[in-house]
Amino acid sequence: MNLDETTKQVLDVIDEKGFKQEGAYSLRLNGISVCQGNSPFVRIERKKDKSGIDIYVAGEARNEEMHIPVVMSKSGEIDVVYNDFYIEDGADVTIFAGCGIHNSGCNDTRHDGIHCFHVGKNAHVKYVENHYGEGQGTGARILNPVTKIYVGENATFTMDTAQIKGVDSTQRETFVELAKGAKLNVTEKLMTHGSQTVVSNMDVKLNGEDSSARIISRSVAKGTSKQIFHPKAIGCKPCHAHVQCDSIIMDDAQISSIPEINAQNVDAQIVHEAAIGRINNEQLIKLQTFGMSEEEAEAIIIENFLN
Repeated sequence: MNLDETTKQVLDVIDEKGFKQEGAYSLRLNGISVCQGNSPFVRIERKKDKSGIDIYVAGEARNEEMHIPVVMSKSGEIDVVYNDFYIEDGADVTIFAGCGIHNSGCNDTRHDGIHCFHVGKNAHVKYVENHYGEGQGTGARILNPVTKIYVGENATFTMDTAQIKGVDSTQRETFVELAKGAKLNVTEKLMTHGSQTVVSNMDVKLNGEDSSARIISRSVAKGTSKQIFHPKAIGCKPCHAHVQCDSIIMDDAQISSIPEINAQNVDAQIVHEAAIGRINNEQLIKLQTFGMSEEEAEAIIIENFLN
């Protein structure tokens, strides 16, 4: 395969970050898997029937890391990839994923990543997914992630997602099923501007006794952007769940927050909170007394809110 300059630059970044030395890795560029590597406890295999990879994490894995970045740099490219993760009982792994789109052309560029996690008993998985867009072209930068998570008994799954710049359109679909004693922790951070749109749907089924879920979404909407959040927690057995959506609205943006809770057992304890508001004027004034401009003060408040 002849690697173009973009590919070479991405590979150089991987070398600089030490991804190859830290654990298993797989790089996808413009719809093509360009390189991958295994570690003693993580094996990556390319799918034979469709685009994507299968990742196998051994139960002996401890403090294991792996990286599976996606880069889109061709205008008009549409990439759909299917990645399946098989985490054995007792494994401990952190997975860094996400997609960066650079679109300087006039055609839409889109990446749809469909990820499915099968998490064994007593395993600990942290999944970090960051999305980013840039480019001066008129073509849109589109990301539509689908994440399916099946968490085994007494296992823990932590998902941190962030999308804070440059993505014009996103529809995120997340489905989770929790077995007995399983724990889910989700933190979602998002910022939109211009005419960008985001829809985030999340269904969490607490199927097992003593399972628990904590879902926190924080977002900032600027310009004429639109955001819709619809997290749903379904308690099928004695369980605990907490859903919280906090948003800052600015300019002429629109935000809809629709947390939904559904108890199907008398001992299912589920709580939801939702708040949408503007930046506090007193905070702005206080920061401006330290010599900051209004724009600088807003940036500080937003940064701390999203962190």
